Amino acid sequence: MGRTREFDEEAVLKGAMHIFRKHGYQGASIRDLEEATGLKGGSIYHAFGDKAGLFDAAFGHYNRTVLEGRIERFAPPGSGLKGLRELFLSLLHEPDDGSLGCLITNMAVEFGGGVSPHPRVEAALGLLRTTFRSRLTEASTFAGDADGAKADRTATRLLAFYQGLLVLIRGGDDKAGLRQAIEDEFNQLETMS
Repeated sequence: MGRTREFDEEAVLKGAMHIFRKHGYQGASIRDLEEATGLKGGSIYHAFGDKAGLFDAAFGHYNRTVLEGRIERFAPPGSGLKGLRELFLSLLHEPDDGSLGCLITNMAVEFGGGVSPHPRVEAALGLLRTTFRSRLTEASTFAGDADGAKADRTATRLLAFYQGLLVLIRGGDDKAGLRQAIEDEFNQLETMS
């Protein structure tokens, strides 16, 4: 039987998640991870196998707590376009007014160009696309979309818009202008026929 962990796993994963968001996978040093998690390098390796293991655990934590939590809070099933609008607007309000960016977006860029996408990135983008499509089909403007083709195309467009917003936010773009772009997009979606 293995030893029980003598640290707060939630706090460790949260600390590692922030380092990976800020520095990327390649840029995050073991020293950075030690400082953020309170664990020594040997403890990180013992608990998670290696840096990649800690990254995978931190990314899983991000997807569960940040992404799924944000969807559940702002765009739960049945919330339709109103929920999607709120989800997009929520991007403008990072905790502590920080701009570490989205781990999914950051890692899609860092790991992009390979033969296959990183599984955590692929899963997160898939969840967003599925959520967007599902909420779109709840809207009366998509009622005549029997085969779902319009909802599929719109979900892909919204995914590109969502990710683009996150990049612009990380880059320090004017949030008032981004808010207006979000409002314009959803006003347009509400009047589609």
